[in-house]
Amino acid sequence: MTQSSHRQPAATDASAPNQPEDDALKLAYAIAAAADERKAGNITILQVGDVSYLADYFVVATGFSAVQVRAITRSIEATLETDHNRRPLRVEGQGEGSWIVMDYGEVIAHIFMPEARDYYDLEAFWGHANQILYQPSGQHFSPAQL
Repeated sequence: MTQSSHRQPAATDASAPNQPEDDALKLAYAIAAAADERKAGNITILQVGDVSYLADYFVVATGFSAVQVRAITRSIEATLETDHNRRPLRVEGQGEGSWIVMDYGEVIAHIFMPEARDYYDLEAFWGHANQILYQPSGQHFSPAQL
């Protein structure tokens, strides 16, 4: 078997993909696509599983108003429940709407307003994690090591 073209080969065993991680990556892509459906900006997938026990992937996206942040959250929740039979383990931040966190276990989605995203800067904080650039609107995904 060969590695998935969506990510870089694992350092320990490049001959066989890790199936749970592949499922987690598919879930991350589904979250990114659902966010894209509601016109989220700057959608990024961080592969944090090698550097953290919190999750395998973070999906980070920007909504440009509190209403859009909540719409992105609803889109993710509806898509994952319908297409993947998954509900979030917990959702935090819906009241304020400037940063909503959706925990799906192996994937955690962070939907930010621009100011909150700049302030918390998860990409810099998790800068040692592999960053997978999401190409919106049905284009292919490509990994980039930062």
